[in-house]
Amino acid sequence: MNTEQLYQQRLHRYITALRNEKPDQVPLRPFVAEFTAQYAGYTCQEVAHDYNKAFEAALVTARDFGWEAVVPNMVYVWTGLAQAVGLRYYGIPGIGIPHTTGFNYIEPPEEQAWMRADEYDALIADPTAFLYNVWLPRVSTEVSPPGAPATYRHNLSFVKGAMAMLSYFYAFGPAIARLRTESGTVSAIAGIFKAPFDILADKLRGYVGLTMDMHTQPQKVLQACEALMPHLCHVGLTTADPARQVPIGFWMHRGCVPFINPRTFASHNWPTLRPIIEEFWRQGHQTLFYAEGKWHHHFDAFRELPDRSIVFHCDQDDVFLAHRKLHDKFALSGGIPNALLSYGQPEEVRAFCRRVISEVARDGGYIMDAGAIMQNDTRVENIRVMTDTARQYGVYSAGSYSPPTATPPCDLPSSVADRQQLTGLQGRPAPHVRPGVCFPWEERLKDLPEITGSPELIRRVWEDIDAFGNMYIWQLLLSF
Repeated sequence: MNTEQLYQQRLHRYITALRNEKPDQVPLRPFVAEFTAQYAGYTCQEVAHDYNKAFEAALVTARDFGWEAVVPNMVYVWTGLAQAVGLRYYGIPGIGIPHTTGFNYIEPPEEQAWMRADEYDALIADPTAFLYNVWLPRVSTEVSPPGAPATYRHNLSFVKGAMAMLSYFYAFGPAIARLRTESGTVSAIAGIFKAPFDILADKLRGYVGLTMDMHTQPQKVLQACEALMPHLCHVGLTTADPARQVPIGFWMHRGCVPFINPRTFASHNWPTLRPIIEEFWRQGHQTLFYAEGKWHHHFDAFRELPDRSIVFHCDQDDVFLAHRKLHDKFALSGGIPNALLSYGQPEEVRAFCRRVISEVARDGGYIMDAGAIMQNDTRVENIRVMTDTARQYGVYSAGSYSPPTATPPCDLPSSVADRQQLTGLQGRPAPHVRPGVCFPWEERLKDLPEITGSPELIRRVWEDIDAFGNMYIWQLLLSF
């Protein structure tokens, strides 16, 4: 079998499991980050600071273990870009923290939150402008606030930051191609999404600040979540897999009990999250619910989503309970404890993986992976045991495997009619400034002299270039 045939076989196996169906065998899709550095002979500093080494480490690891799918660079946060922009909230390996550890996220004290308690109205009015005018000058050591002198370092940060981002993002295409042609490995996800409530807690008000706001100004919090919805949805859709085969990655952080109480989930988190997930599905995209922490309190809410619209990734929840509660509607992934893979004995890993295969994967719809992203404390021997156990015991005797087709998981005949009934974000009030836009063409037009020839050509090119500015700030917020 040549590499392309191997790729097609693995793609079909992976997609079949994503559809909550039974392939020929259980696919593996390990989210390996700094583990790849350990395996390929790099330091944490090297894969965080040199994305080419991170791509190479992922390729070497995927090729040697023979997995169905990986992320081309699960370390993902390129600290070279973080330095170019001067992002304050990252500890960079070798700069203030040991070079042998992965990058760290540093949350500021409550009184120094990147967004203040009295700034909700500005965020609600125009989220993109708020990010540029208020948030970015605070999170960056280089960017000057509006009204302050535009220093040399200020000017350089935008040129270097934007060029660095494009350099990094353009490098993903060749890295994904190498995974396909050199190891027959599928790129596991596409796109990025975070819930509006999580964004407030992660990058704007901080967890403590948002907790206080839920007591003092809950209506403003809800309005802010609603204002963020169309913009976060736009980022998810414009970065998703155009072939609609692999899911949009949704990183779930602080929107679950016990970080928030059930009332807050029901009043703020879920009403501003569910429509976006349904919009993704309406447009043909599954969403990977990468449920960091414990989310079992919300399984009944997740069941409100359309069948197959999500893949639930189990981190610290009981994977056997998740299977009992969700598997009739959604595929599952993960559930192999990270502590077991890092500190357990090989026989313990083998026994647990066999139980997962027997109970969770028995009817298909399961992708084997650890509960959380694997860093450099994960034992190579235990990853081999997990892989070998899946290969030995994860073969279905009566699978639904058939020759690969190009049918994406969201265009199954049984789901098309259901998707057409979804509302998603349709009918919601349009934001003052459209998603994907920084400086609207209608405003730019007021500054221009008379236009001759083709106004449509001028407008289109303006909007295409303006969209780069929008991408830059929202990717800083979501990806870095």
